[in-house]
Parts: sequence; C-alpha cells; structure tokens
Amino acid sequence: MKVCILAGGLGTRLAEETVVKPKPMVEIGGKPVLWHIMKIYSAYGMKDFVVALGYRGEVIKQYFLNFCSVTNDLTINLATGEVCTHGEREHDWTVRLVDTGQRTQTGGRIKRLHSWIGDETFMATYGDGVADINITELLAFHRSHGKIATVTAARPPARFGDLIIDGDRVVSFNEKPQTGEGWINGGFFVFEPKIFDYIPGDDSALEVVPMQQLAREGQLMTYKHPGFWQPMDTLREKQLLESLWETDNAPWKVWK
Repeated sequence: MKVCILAGGLGTRLAEETVVKPKPMVEIGGKPVLWHIMKIYSAYGMKDFVVALGYRGEVIKQYFLNFCSVTNDLTINLATGEVCTHGEREHDWTVRLVDTGQRTQTGGRIKRLHSWIGDETFMATYGDGVADINITELLAFHRSHGKIATVTAARPPARFGDLIIDGDRVVSFNEKPQTGEGWINGGFFVFEPKIFDYIPGDDSALEVVPMQQLAREGQLMTYKHPGFWQPMDTLREKQLLESLWETDNAPWKVWK
C-alpha cells in the first residue's frame, strides 16, 4: 500500500529553518522530520512512499539522491568514478518524489498524485507531524467501516481542525478553529480512490470542500488516537520534539 506524504507547504511559522529548506526537512535528532514519519509507517510494513513536493522540493530530492552514500560507508575509485557502498542497508523503501506545484493546496497535491497512486486504497499524512499511532490498527479500522475516508483524531491544542463525532462517524469537519476543545484533525488518513472525485483541482484544500462534503455524506470516519501526537509548526514545537529525542523519550519512535 502506498503512503502519500504532503511535503510542499511553505512552513512560514518556522521561518528560522524554512528559509533554506522545506519544513519536512527540518531536523529532529539529526534526521528530517520527514524521515521520522516514514520510519513510523515502515515500522508497520508500509514502505512504498509518494512524496508530494512543492516549496524547495529540490532539497528533498537531493536528500534521497544522496541517501545511500551518506548513510553507508563508501569505496570510491577515483580513476573510474565507481562507487561501492558497504554495510547493511537499513531502509528498503521505494520513494517517489513528485513535483505537485509551488502553490497547490493540500487536496490539489493529492489529486496530482492520482496517476502515481492508482485506483487503490492508500494512506496519506502531513509532512510535519509525528505520533505513536498504530498503523495496523488504523488500517483495520478503515477496512471495517467501508467508507471512503478515515481521518485520525487527536487531542492537542484547539487551534487545529475540529472534528464533531457521533460514535465513529465524523458529523462535521472544521479546519483550525480559533477556540474550542475536543478531537482535532491529526492527519494519518486512509483513503479509497473515490477521494479523487471530491477534489476539484489545485486550488482545493483537502480540509475544506473534500472533507466537509465527505462528512455531510457520511463517508468520513475517524480513528481516535488518544496517545502522543505532535505537529512541528513552530520553533517551540521543534525544540519540544528535539528535547524528547535527545532524552530518549520520543513516543513516536515505534521502530527498533
């Protein structure tokens, strides 16, 4: 199953870092937060990634182009240019890096990945949030209800997307309220290919027309995740994640 990661936003609230790199490349413990997200999925056997690029997408391309040489020992024949890598290769991922436009909205980025994903169930998430979520349980829940979409609900500050829930069904989806309490949009989605029909084009934010229409039609369900969930929107949140990692107390490190 493919995992779509939205990695094209500007990250303006992390301007100290994102002036030279996209937000998913901001490092936690010496590794981009994008790597941490991919490690969460791969811990549950999800190793086929499609990354939606936008702002400074070339930085992400360069990272993965050089990934093997940077993370392994090398022997270089300077006469022929031949390079041999040594050591065990920890990551058996397939990573597709797709330019989805500089100003494309979140829904539009997913729509642009249709030909890469195909007509099959797929997962998706934002490129700036980590959690100790059980991906296997999330997928099992999605398959159990037979609806088009599942969104993971979390309980952080109220400035994020507000979910009104009846049982396991999302009744109302309102992105980023200024006040309020309760479950919020935590990303970590599962979608059926029918989702593409709900996204008009590049200017469509996933969190507005598509999600709201799915909620009205009873096609949006929620997987409640009461555990750790943390975005990296600000420098303070980056410092929080960094401190958790440095003290070996990172709840999202679900891999060995």
